Amino acid sequence: MGENEGDAMETANEVREFIAAWITGASEVLSQLCGATVAIEGSETKPAAAPEPSASDLRFLVAAGGSLRGEMELRLPQSTALTLSQVLLGEAQDPAAEFKAEHAEAAEELLRQVSGHVVTALKAEWGEVQLRVERAEAPTWSPAATGWLHSSPGAAPAIVMEWNASAALVAALRPLQVTPGQPVSPAPAGDRLDLLMDVELGMTLRFGSRSMLLREILDLNSGSVLPLDRQVDDPADLLLDGRLIARGEVVVVEGNYGFRVTEVMSSQPEH
Repeated sequence: MGENEGDAMETANEVREFIAAWITGASEVLSQLCGATVAIEGSETKPAAAPEPSASDLRFLVAAGGSLRGEMELRLPQSTALTLSQVLLGEAQDPAAEFKAEHAEAAEELLRQVSGHVVTALKAEWGEVQLRVERAEAPTWSPAATGWLHSSPGAAPAIVMEWNASAALVAALRPLQVTPGQPVSPAPAGDRLDLLMDVELGMTLRFGSRSMLLREILDLNSGSVLPLDRQVDDPADLLLDGRLIARGEVVVVEGNYGFRVTEVMSSQPEH
């Protein structure tokens, strides 16, 4: 066992209900599409049938919103993505078939259908949860929990995929820790806080900053270039009313700029 493997397995236990919902959802969707029961299993260790990571792997980011917050990555070997797409498209299972763009789109659509089943399964425990599935590059965050979803050995269709959960998602799924003998008091302002949840707040994205003299500002004109105090690969800041609340990276979402959170600032005061 590796140095951190025990901690990883303990963390994975905290998200087992969440992953169980994905196992059930994947089994339900594949069973409906195949017209026969398809059993999906979960494991914390790499299955023997799992290939080594490759540049051809398809990566999908699952962003959780609503009553759960955080991200999960699903990494699919191209062979699994091809299998899933052929199931959705009603094609014959042919592992030697050419992998095309429509196969990647079909695999993404199938995962979105699975996420819909997951949302339904989570509702009783977590309330209203939103899950958004989209193609993505490898995440910049380090996983706080990891594991595998795969079909039973020898079963068809043969699929295997790796999941990685962010620290934010693991924290959101972690149950409230209560000290024995200490009563848990309800927050009296909870109901009043609900009244504020739909209030719109202005957010500012900051790439960097620079102090300037007044005469330098007055000399600005069209075409002026202002070097900032950040390197191009440094994270950008997300501010709420001038207060830093998160850091992350700028992405493009359907032709618009977006912001992928990689670190959420602690609300606890520093000592």
